[in-house]
Amino acid sequence: MSRNFLKMNGLGNDFVVIETATQTFEPTPEQIRAIAKRGDGGIGCDQVIAIDPPRAEGASAYVRFWNADGEPAGACGNGTRCVAWLLMRSAGKTAVAFDTVAGRLSGLAAGEMLVTVDMGRPGLDWTQIPLSEEMNTERVELQVGPIDAPWVHTPVCVSMGNPHVVFFVDAPVSDEFATKTGSLVEHHPLFPEGVNVGFAHIAARDHIQLKVWERGAGLTAACGTGACAAQVAAVRRGLTDRQAKVEFERGALTIEWRESDGHVIMTGPVSMDFVGKLPEALAA
Repeated sequence: MSRNFLKMNGLGNDFVVIETATQTFEPTPEQIRAIAKRGDGGIGCDQVIAIDPPRAEGASAYVRFWNADGEPAGACGNGTRCVAWLLMRSAGKTAVAFDTVAGRLSGLAAGEMLVTVDMGRPGLDWTQIPLSEEMNTERVELQVGPIDAPWVHTPVCVSMGNPHVVFFVDAPVSDEFATKTGSLVEHHPLFPEGVNVGFAHIAARDHIQLKVWERGAGLTAACGTGACAAQVAAVRRGLTDRQAKVEFERGALTIEWRESDGHVIMTGPVSMDFVGKLPEALAA
């Protein structure tokens, strides 16, 4: 049986979205990798998302995420905005709540194809990232490169439902640098579940330029949870105010780490690319 999907993106961070109310979707890791593969019969995406019927009162859906490598993901910020937009559109509402393995998230219409999402509170303790040993997550004892001249060092660690490490850099980094360094850090022994690796340049107290090597997906055009993690990390270091623009190559997200309740609020665009059917070999 073929299954319908939606292809969506947030600032170039792209997703294959499958709504399961009328079609089951229980993919194997191999099937996720095949769907995410760019070319050679795959659809091509950074993450695959399933929107299931709700499992709890007050939620419009239960949402599952997978990275391109076939492994489940706890959260995805740009994907969360896409899901919120779909749920609001189908229900004719301007606000929606839905559950994930990382907890309940909520979305609010903020304009034409623009969505604000409450990503909840960040995890700041070393056990929440998690790290393999006790450490101050505001100044993690980690450096990459030669001992006497490291490429990057002393990052901040944040959990946004998935693990992030944020290195602050003096200038925006190249794709080559992010790939070389991010691929080394992603599976470092300090991160037993792997980690998303951000390289943040503070352009002003309300402006961060960011590049992210995403766990299980590689270098990505944008990363919503990475933007949230970078802003939280910058505030913890006293480098930015509570609200800042986090800029990627194809656009920016507005991130606020609210002082009132500690929640991280993300606002940004969504885009609907096309609708299709999964090939039989890729359906589950």
